[in-house]
Amino acid sequence: MKGTVILSHGLESGPQATKVSALAEVAEACGWASLRPDYRAIDGARDVRAIGARTESALAHAPAAGRVIFAGSSMGAFVSGLASLRRACEGLFLMALPVDIPGYPQRFDAAAAPITMVHGWRDEVCAVEAAIAFAGERRARLHLVDDDHRLGDHVAFCAAMFRDFLAGLG
Repeated sequence: MKGTVILSHGLESGPQATKVSALAEVAEACGWASLRPDYRAIDGARDVRAIGARTESALAHAPAAGRVIFAGSSMGAFVSGLASLRRACEGLFLMALPVDIPGYPQRFDAAAAPITMVHGWRDEVCAVEAAIAFAGERRARLHLVDDDHRLGDHVAFCAAMFRDFLAGLG
């Protein structure tokens, strides 16, 4: 195995969600192990303070040694970035990223690692302008698609971009 991909689902989702499942298939086909933490029990209270517990869970799933990639959608993307600040990673793959979450004191931040993002022009939850600004500040690769927050019409596209992302890491 080349390393481990930690795939974090969104707030109103689960570890079998369409996008993280598609990314898990790609990871395994490319020689990476994949783990999908289940945050549903943490998310049940819908309390933004639970972001810390989500981040701890993502970190607990990451192996202590070896290559790690953090990837996720929406709240899972946010948690992936926070996890990358505490565990060295090879890169981040972020879909429908919220740059800030109302009520949570910390804006999105991530380790200095390669970042690829996919965001919908019509995202009704996370402003596309914020994603564009973040990508510009970090020189991240950003793919904008004609879709909403769920990126439901672009699951195959997300998987293809993830395959390219993994290939670029070697």
